[in-house]
Amino acid sequence: MSATEIEVKMVDPAQPGAQYCLREYFAELDRRFDTGYDPATALPCDTDEMRPPAGVFLLVALNGEPVGCAALKLPTGGPAELKRMWVSPGVRGLGIGRRLLEEAERRAAESRRTAIRLDSNHSLTEAITLYRSAGYIPVAPLNEDPYADRWFEKQLGPAPSAPRGARDQEEIVP
Repeated sequence: MSATEIEVKMVDPAQPGAQYCLREYFAELDRRFDTGYDPATALPCDTDEMRPPAGVFLLVALNGEPVGCAALKLPTGGPAELKRMWVSPGVRGLGIGRRLLEEAERRAAESRRTAIRLDSNHSLTEAITLYRSAGYIPVAPLNEDPYADRWFEKQLGPAPSAPRGARDQEEIVP
């Protein structure tokens, strides 16, 4: 697999590839959680919270096909919140999750956030292993999401410098 086969880009969360990933994410949670999963009863993360300036939605494509996603909420005056991170089971183990997580962290730092937080569930062992290996530490409950039973936070350093003009031209892919 070469770097050109994997692309991580910011897209509108209403875009078909983004919607596909979100449906797959919800379906996987429903299969894996002991009590199933109903997005209507979870804490909301609506489309507007995943669009600039309130947030970003990252889509991972492998050979042009959507295989992963993550949403980053950027509440005013607070830490970034990682939501809806998912990688297709068929491509797990290829480093896509780590690359997606690093991109979310970079964007949070660029947005002048000093920390990034997330909630998870004990059933998502692969995700929890990834978060811990990336420097996330367990913290006290951050919210009252009925499906969350693990909470993590990572302190972020200053944003890495992008080449001059590289970020100035970025647009959300429709």
